[in-house]
Parts: sequence; structure tokens; C-alpha cells
Amino acid sequence: MTAAKKKTASSLVWFEIPADDLGRAKTFYGKLFGWKIAPISGMPLPAGGEYFHIDTGGPDASPDGGLMPRQHSDQRITNYVIVPSVAKAAAKVEKLGGKICVAKTAVPKMGYFVVCQDTEGNAFALWERSERAK
Repeated sequence: MTAAKKKTASSLVWFEIPADDLGRAKTFYGKLFGWKIAPISGMPLPAGGEYFHIDTGGPDASPDGGLMPRQHSDQRITNYVIVPSVAKAAAKVEKLGGKICVAKTAVPKMGYFVVCQDTEGNAFALWERSERAK
């Protein structure tokens, strides 16, 4: 008898909150949810500014997130969904009528992401774990 190949769940693994005032946003989410928010060094952003890690305090399977300066006026919260391959998933997004907003981008030693837009105009991101990402 052969073992059935287990499919990887496409679960939410990360979120990013853009803010116009980082201090105000840190205070709001810290007091509202008890989240611990601390800077991450070495995370360059296209429009500049500092990137913060949000520790939600949940078990390891709970997604943490990032807090960052708003990069453009219509930027909203982005949820990241884990997939086995961002390249294959991005191709499927386009085939189904969605759009690629940010092409495959490496986060060194962590993985790759692609930011997409669904058929209803909502932004979301795909995430592929890879310690070999450069």
C-alpha cells in the first residue's frame, strides 16, 4: 500500500499593516490586542522607513505580522497565504483573472513572496518558505 501524498494547506501565515503614523499604530494595536511590536533591522522598503515585527503572542501556528510605513495612498492590510511555489500559484492567479502587483521577491534566508490582486480588486500575497532565498 502506498502512502497518499499530503497536500500543503494554503493557510494564512503573515499579515502586514501599513500606517501613516507608526507610533500611533504601535500604541493602538499594542493596547488593543497586547501585541509586542519591535523593529526588524535589515528590511529595506521601496519607499523607505522602518519595518516592525508584530508578535501576536499566540501559539507557533498563529500568524505574526509586520507594521510598516504606508508605501502608497491606497495600500491596505495584506494577508499572506503559504503555497508550495509562488511561481506556480502566481501563474494560477493570472489564469483565473487576477493580477500580479509585485513580482516574485526574495526575503533573504526566509522565502519568496508575490503580491496579487483578486478579481474583486482585493490585495493579498503568496508566500513560499525557502532558507535558500537570496
